[in-house]
Amino acid sequence: MIRLLLADDQVLVRAGLRATLDEPDIEVVAEAGTGVEAIELARAHRPDVVLMDIRMPVVDGLEATRRIVSDPELADVRVVVLTTFDEDDYVYEALRVGASGFLLKDIEPEALVAGVRAVARGDALLAPSVTRRMIAGFAGRPARYAGARLDVSGLTRREYDVLLLVVAGLANNEIAERLGMSPATAKTHITRILAKLNARDRAQLVVLAYESGLVEPGWLR
Repeated sequence: MIRLLLADDQVLVRAGLRATLDEPDIEVVAEAGTGVEAIELARAHRPDVVLMDIRMPVVDGLEATRRIVSDPELADVRVVVLTTFDEDDYVYEALRVGASGFLLKDIEPEALVAGVRAVARGDALLAPSVTRRMIAGFAGRPARYAGARLDVSGLTRREYDVLLLVVAGLANNEIAERLGMSPATAKTHITRILAKLNARDRAQLVVLAYESGLVEPGWLR
């Protein structure tokens, strides 16, 4: 059973999310109307996934995400931010503080359910097409996202190749096809990369790669 916390300041939005996510394997354990409530309820209920609106009163969704992700007692809680396409800067920051991905508010119901399940499995909720759009944004902000260090010396050559394709926004099956391996093998490599680089998920790998200078502006062109 996937335990879910809904955080949005609009009651109707939360009701819509609850109705959409009314599935046998998903249980909404709590609803928060402010960022502070989201933090408190995350600590009280330890959900598997938090759907976090960015524009929240008292404490915004970005700060609430940071506090939840940085709490050692909530290490297994995954946060997904809810956003619109005109909030790119917030999305970048949310991923930097540890969000496992983001959902657009106009997402189809089936995709929302699939996304929650994906994050609960430990995958980052970053569709390849959206990841590439985000990467372009990072590439245009090299000075702003500078200073981090990413030690890749412990990666094998194949793991390094997989890492670059993850950062490029490719899905597991695309990575597998590009490198001549099965999707299961690609997933195994990614799991090892995450462990070696002490990253929570694929979303954080994208952020770290750009912040550290592993890839640079213009790399995808």
